[in-house]
Amino acid sequence: MSELLELVGARIRDLRKSRDLSQEALAENAGFNPSYIGFIERAERNISLKNLEKIATALDVGVYELFTYVKEREELSRDDENIIKIISLLRTREPKHILMVLNVIQEIFDTYDKN
Repeated sequence: MSELLELVGARIRDLRKSRDLSQEALAENAGFNPSYIGFIERAERNISLKNLEKIATALDVGVYELFTYVKEREELSRDDENIIKIISLLRTREPKHILMVLNVIQEIFDTYDKN
């Protein structure tokens, strides 16, 4: 499975969820079968530029926004492997869980800095 397909699929899923769209609703707006969106989000199918454009339009974003995870990944070095793992875990969570993790990390660092 291609890392690029995984990143684009994760980005599409996150954008879809942030707009409170089901896979079925996104598929309908983009003119696809609902199972196709699932395949894309799970990186099980390659996606054409034409179809990326349809999905971007249905999500009301520019096509370039479907690649923002790729850019973020490029900005991290190989020494940042644990950061990459953390980001990957957080991308699958709801905003309230991400906030909880942020609060826990902040508490840990605040405690550590006091010592």
